[in-house]
Parts: sequence; C-alpha cells; structure tokens
Amino acid sequence: MSAYLVTGGTGGLGRAVVRHLLARGDKVAVPYRDEKAWAALRAAAPGDRLWGRRADVADLEEARQFVEEAHAAVGPLDGAVLAAGAWLGSGPLHEAPPSEWDAMLRTNLQSVYAMCRALVPRLSGRPTSVVTIGSRLVATGGAGAAGYVVSKAAVLALTRVLALENRERGIRFNLVSPGTIDTSANRDAMPKADHSKWTPPEEIAAVIGFLLSPASAPTSGAEIPVDGRGPSI
Repeated sequence: MSAYLVTGGTGGLGRAVVRHLLARGDKVAVPYRDEKAWAALRAAAPGDRLWGRRADVADLEEARQFVEEAHAAVGPLDGAVLAAGAWLGSGPLHEAPPSEWDAMLRTNLQSVYAMCRALVPRLSGRPTSVVTIGSRLVATGGAGAAGYVVSKAAVLALTRVLALENRERGIRFNLVSPGTIDTSANRDAMPKADHSKWTPPEEIAAVIGFLLSPASAPTSGAEIPVDGRGPSI
C-alpha cells in the first residue's frame, strides 16, 4: 500500500485521481478549500484510507504544515499529484483585468511551487514520484487566456527543473498536458462543443497512476500529452 498527496482532489480531475488511487488500495491525503466538495468526496471513499483538511496550498507555511500532517496521517508519502488549478480567460492581455493574471499565477503556479518546496525534503532518499498538470494550450495557443497559458508554461518549466535537481534524491517529476477534460463544469461552460473529443478524467487519472508507479521508473522530466480524443478548443 502506497500513500500519496493530491492537491485539487475535490475538482473534476483531482476527484478521478483520488478515486483511482483508492481503488488500487492506496492511501490519499487531500488539502481542500470547499467543505461541501470534500464531504462528497469523503462520503464516496471506501474505508479509512482518505484523509484531508482545509488548507491553502499556495501559501508556503500552510503547504509545509499540510505535508507534515499528511505524513503523520497516511504514512511516509510515496509521491504527489499537484492538480490544484483553475482557468480564467476573459480576453486579450491588454483588456483582461490585472486580477486575472495574478489569480492564474497564484492558483496554477504558486501552488506547485509551495507544495514542491514542502514535499522535496519529505520525499528525498527513496524512489518517489510527483506529477504536475500542464495544458495542451501551451503548445497549441491560448489567445484570450494569457494568464492561464503563461502559468501552465511555467509549471512545465518548473517540472523540468525539479526533475534535474532531484534526480539524485530519487524523486521523479513529470507533467501531463490535458486538452479539454470532459467534466460537468466544462460541459456546462461549453454546451455546444463536441464533447466526444474531450478526454474523460478517469483516463487521465490512469496515466497519472502509471507515472506514480514503479513501472514508470525510467521516466522523469517528461511532458505527457493526454489529449487523445481530439484537438484542444
């Protein structure tokens, strides 16, 4: 039985990751902001292998405290999935409110930075794995969503830096790049889109599960596209 930390575990992709890990017998620690979403996730979890508490994972001290408590609650961590994030895209850079840029950098990039600073000391010294979440828009475009695309491009760069810095510590870092994920929130936001080309979160979770497992031991510093159902929109 392995133990993992999953940020964004109450979101569309994060829920699928948590369920995937629990289904294969792992323990999972989840920091959350939404009490109702956490209660729903907890109610659907089997046994006592899911633990969590409210935390702002973009805050350095809260991230550090959560990692320490997760280590005590679920045991030594074997890795993490840093899936906390959000999307905002209100228009061209010169027209979008400055708050949008700040929000995207904090939610998508600062959360990864803070958690990795806290995680590396706890994961060092044995084979462990961290998976971050990027976006296919970094490669394909993203007009009207500069803050989002730049924040995700920075996550990719940070992931590659961390893979190099932590090779000798035994910690692998890889990133998955989804296109549009087939979640209820995305369907509500884009009701006229062709949903058949979107990727189900459960399929992305299976790829993430592989990257966490010893079966992917030779892989670090990689960007893995998970957009097999069709082009991003």
